[in-house]
Amino acid sequence: MSNSKNVLRIDASARQAISSSRALSDALIGRLGADQIVIRDLTDSIPHVTEDWVNANFADEAARSDEQKAILAQSDALVDELFAADILVISTPIYNFGIPAALKAWIDMVARARKTFHYTADGPEGLVKGKKAYLLMASGGTEIGSEIDFASGYLRHILGFIGIDDVTIIAADQQIMKGEAALEEALLDVANII
Repeated sequence: MSNSKNVLRIDASARQAISSSRALSDALIGRLGADQIVIRDLTDSIPHVTEDWVNANFADEAARSDEQKAILAQSDALVDELFAADILVISTPIYNFGIPAALKAWIDMVARARKTFHYTADGPEGLVKGKKAYLLMASGGTEIGSEIDFASGYLRHILGFIGIDDVTIIAADQQIMKGEAALEEALLDVANII
């Protein structure tokens, strides 16, 4: 990791004040000593992929029309945020065993061929390299890493696919069963990693 600490914080919880994943992110951000923090709150809406978006994305960059450039403008901005960051902090709950739709929409906007990954003779290669990622996760009943957790493995995979292999997961999981202890334990994990 470089000496500068530019952090991109992605918050995916629909909850604001009582979000466990956001509380974990707050605690981690407070410990990172970041020089710059860009906050992307996904409750502010990320567009979903449309047919026009797909057509614009697969058009040759040099030949894109002004309309196609406009369609891709937000996606381009999100990709630029990702490349500018040294550290990626994603806070997310698990909804129905997976990630929230808003986080999937963000992933669809940044996981772009020829931008954040490309194909080689040996298969796909991620282009977003040299970054550290933290996944701060919360769940009511799903145990992180269990066979019913379709969120953490997917997030680790997609980050690796675009080139981010240094991923730490901290989870306040199974809060329905564990109560406040789940968040307290996860906050201790945050305190112990930095």
